[in-house]
Amino acid sequence: MLPLSVSLRDIEELLFERGVVVTYETIRCWCDKLGVGFAHRVKAARRKLGSTWHLDEMLVTPRGEPYLLWRAVDEHGAELDILMQKRRDKAAAKRFFKRVPRSSPVPREIVTDQLRSYPAAKAEIPELANAKHVFVKAAARLNNRAENSHQPTRERERRMRGFRDPKRTQRFLSCFGPIRQHFALKRHLLRASLYRKQLVARFVAWCEITEVTRNPSYAF
Repeated sequence: MLPLSVSLRDIEELLFERGVVVTYETIRCWCDKLGVGFAHRVKAARRKLGSTWHLDEMLVTPRGEPYLLWRAVDEHGAELDILMQKRRDKAAAKRFFKRVPRSSPVPREIVTDQLRSYPAAKAEIPELANAKHVFVKAAARLNNRAENSHQPTRERERRMRGFRDPKRTQRFLSCFGPIRQHFALKRHLLRASLYRKQLVARFVAWCEITEVTRNPSYAF
C-alpha cells in the first residue's frame, strides 16, 4: 500500500530490478484487493486511541471535480476515519459524525474550526451529546493536529499525479492512512539507533500482518 514516498511506476521499476515483471496497473489492483484487509489489521494492532477528535476538511479535485475530504484524528495524530463528500453542510457533517464512532471510541472532546455545520450536526447525534465541543480559529492554525494530517495526502496526490475516480480515491485513502502511520515514526525525536530499532520492529509487525515470510538477508 505504498507506505514510502514512491509512485506505482517506481514500484514497477523496483520489482523489475528484482526480476518481477508486472505493470503499475497490476500493482494498483493489488492495492485495491489487499489494502482493505491490511488496513483493518493495522488498526487492530495499533495502540489505544485517544479521547479527543480533531476534525477538518481539505479540498481534493479528482478529474477536476471539487470534493471535500473530511478527516478525523485523535490527539496523538492517529487517523480515525475519512470520508469524501461533495458538500460542506450540516448533512455532510452529520454523515461523518455517524461514521467515525463505528471504528473509534466515543470522544471526550471534539475540536473543530468554526464551521457552523459541526455544532448543528453534533446536536442531532445522541452518542456525542456529552462530548465537549471546542472551536478554534482556522486562521490561527490552532487545530494543527488535524491540519497536519492532510500533508501525507497532499504528498501522495502529487506522487500519483492527482486523484482520478472519487470512489477509488476514498477506498485508497482509507487504507493508505493507517498503513502509512504504521511506519511513520517521529524520527526527529529519536536517536538514530533507537529509530532503526523501532523501524525494524514495525517491519517485523508488518510481516506478521501481511503474513509474508521475512527476507533472510534482513538483520532483524
